[in-house]
Amino acid sequence: MVPTSKRPRQPVVAVTGAASGLGRDVLAKLVTSADFRRVVAIDDERGDVQEATWRVIDVRDPLLANRISDIDVLVHLAGDYAVDSDPGERRAYNLRAAQTVLTACAAARVRRVVLVTSAMVYGAAPDNEVPLPEDSPVAAEPDTGVVGDFLEIESLVRRSLRSHPGLEVTVLRPAAVVGPGVDTVLTRHFESPRLLTVKGCSPHWQFCHIDDLISALELAALGVVSGVVAVGCDGWLEQERVEELSGIRSLELPAGLTFGTAQRLHRLGITPAPATDLHYVVYPWVVDCAALREAGWKPSWTNEAAFEQLLELRENRTTVVGRRLPVKEATLTAAGATVAVIGTAAIVRQVRKKRRG
Repeated sequence: MVPTSKRPRQPVVAVTGAASGLGRDVLAKLVTSADFRRVVAIDDERGDVQEATWRVIDVRDPLLANRISDIDVLVHLAGDYAVDSDPGERRAYNLRAAQTVLTACAAARVRRVVLVTSAMVYGAAPDNEVPLPEDSPVAAEPDTGVVGDFLEIESLVRRSLRSHPGLEVTVLRPAAVVGPGVDTVLTRHFESPRLLTVKGCSPHWQFCHIDDLISALELAALGVVSGVVAVGCDGWLEQERVEELSGIRSLELPAGLTFGTAQRLHRLGITPAPATDLHYVVYPWVVDCAALREAGWKPSWTNEAAFEQLLELRENRTTVVGRRLPVKEATLTAAGATVAVIGTAAIVRQVRKKRRG
């Protein structure tokens, strides 16, 4: 009698940050999958997904290793990426969480760790290839913004891989994430009365709907894709199409004036995001999702559909340089300018013209 091959044991998967946000959404998806033997939820408070096994612990706690000794795959989604968080406190939390998770997984012999950073680590530049291959160099500028956090986290991953060669780490780099509950500098850009552009360059907009990010995370947890994996809608939207869909006109300014003004406003505490964040709304950083495509994955959202939902979700909100304002206050403060950067830069330009005149 020929022995039959045994079916591989289904893995036990854990999700950090499971009580809310993306972590909660991924948890709700994984508990419905027949591909996992058990789903464990990790957070510092218990959430509402009853089908998961809850373990209440702060992911920065060194005792985390003791709580994940039975885990095969860990999806790390605990993090602070709120636009209005204190930059120092946010970075301290994010780096400590990632470091503790990676160290604990190595100690507990967890087979695979999955993390999410952003395609922003490639950097946004006027001469970027469109689309960027997944193996393009990391060229973003380190700063106090969320991009700086992502760069530091990916540095931790590289060091962890050298220190713990038996640990498999998959890093998902999504394009501009959109969907219910998503609030970033990039989504707030479309709450502005006008869209910023700089002379000599037209933005290329690529989005990643949160539904598609969740499906990509499931594939990564199963080991279908590994290494560095870009996630996003197919193709991109040209600036003209974005303006047509949104009904928001653009205002073009010189790059030097724009970024110089943004840097001064950030230094004065007027804007929450560093000037380098503006690169991502004026320069291209479209990614080619080759690994997922080769694995048979297809995004369920188009760029147009994702953008249209973003526009629906932004109703009755107005933003001035990433700082959200009540509609009445914004009407008075923005005074028809796109954002404080555009308003201030435009005033500076007018003053310069008068002086030359």
